[in-house]
Amino acid sequence: MILHLSRRFLEFILTLFGITLLSFFIIHLAPGKPTDILTELNPKITPEARERLEKYYGLDKPIIIQYLLWAKRIIKLDFGESFSTDHRPVWEKIRERIPVTVSINLVSMLLVFLLAIPIGVASATRQNSFFDKATTVGVFLGFSMPAFWLALLMIMLFGVYLHWLPISGIKSLNYSALSFPGKVIDISKHLFMIVFVTTIGGLAALSRYMRSSMLEVIRQDYITTARAKGLPERMVIYRHALRNALLPIITILGLSVPGLLGGSVILEKIFGIPGMGQLFFMSVMTRDYPVIMGLLTIGAILTLAGNMLADLCYAIADPRLRRQ
Repeated sequence: MILHLSRRFLEFILTLFGITLLSFFIIHLAPGKPTDILTELNPKITPEARERLEKYYGLDKPIIIQYLLWAKRIIKLDFGESFSTDHRPVWEKIRERIPVTVSINLVSMLLVFLLAIPIGVASATRQNSFFDKATTVGVFLGFSMPAFWLALLMIMLFGVYLHWLPISGIKSLNYSALSFPGKVIDISKHLFMIVFVTTIGGLAALSRYMRSSMLEVIRQDYITTARAKGLPERMVIYRHALRNALLPIITILGLSVPGLLGGSVILEKIFGIPGMGQLFFMSVMTRDYPVIMGLLTIGAILTLAGNMLADLCYAIADPRLRRQ
């Protein structure tokens, strides 16, 4: 087990190096430079001032030297300073937005798993029943609706026409004057629509994965043998079949880990949520390379960590992997 974990950790480091290297070169291939925002809108800027700005940001060096300098800082857990006018440390800008994005995506992920697994199991055990057909139609509707379109519809219905929910932000103007229960209710109202939209898409996909996996498992010979022994159907389904049917879901769980910080760029922009997705969008628009690389590096680390977590969960769920 230690040898396996050591090998996985080495693969983790090499893969992370490759991801950061490719990401660094790709974002520098985009047309324009961070200094263009400061210089193109100023007709009085001189070529000498432009060169000084590029030297200040380190953009005058060869790209491989820029990457090595950036990698040297990353080893020390230093993401550098933002290219924006405030010149704040990148980690500070990311850290202040992490709680919002993690809260939204963690609640959405928990709702997806808590709802999708029972729905998938019920659909598989009641195949071709009214419940199965109804959930199938609902899933196809959830799959076919683009998230941004559903978000706009909810804003129009609950925010513009009914005035039930706020349409942007995470707090009201009078938030500081509210009691603690009032603050919780206020934040819940602001986040309800984005949590609902993100949950619908994940629920539609995961419930189908669970259904197909469960259908495959309950047709196996050992399930037929368990039923022939006279075991209660509930024990056959939830003790023998469900554990093996969860193996593909474990992979999805591991791949869902990056979403906790990655968030949704489009939805956070639509709902005006000051999270990681909105920060990434603004950084791309302003060509803020340090912030972009910081967000991409965190996303890469979480993706690789999610894969390792999925491997460990596989070993817990499947005794054959533990023996190997």
